[in-house]
Amino acid sequence: MSIAFYGLKTCDTCRKAQKELTAAGQDFHVVDVRADGVSAEKLTQWAGQIDWQKLLNTRSTTWRNLDASDKENVDQAKAIGLMAAHPTLIKRPVIEHDGGITVGWNQGVKARFL
Repeated sequence: MSIAFYGLKTCDTCRKAQKELTAAGQDFHVVDVRADGVSAEKLTQWAGQIDWQKLLNTRSTTWRNLDASDKENVDQAKAIGLMAAHPTLIKRPVIEHDGGITVGWNQGVKARFL
């Protein structure tokens, strides 16, 4: 299985997920969303596979620090623009694998990869 792991070096959940994936013998490529960025095209592709609202992290400090006008009337196109401009708005980790993507690190995601 080919795996691309999108996350942040400073994210505790991402570090935990990477540690567990490595312990399970999974081979994966890490993309740091802050350092490497994520294109609007990639975000659009993800939104075609999973609800864009699951990708947008509205509980983050970055979201709280946005202008009120940026947080109003958010639709898919606006969310993709915001996530492309502010990659820390992407809920993490996003794991691309053969046949799709997963968002977050919960029991269902763990069961798929561990």
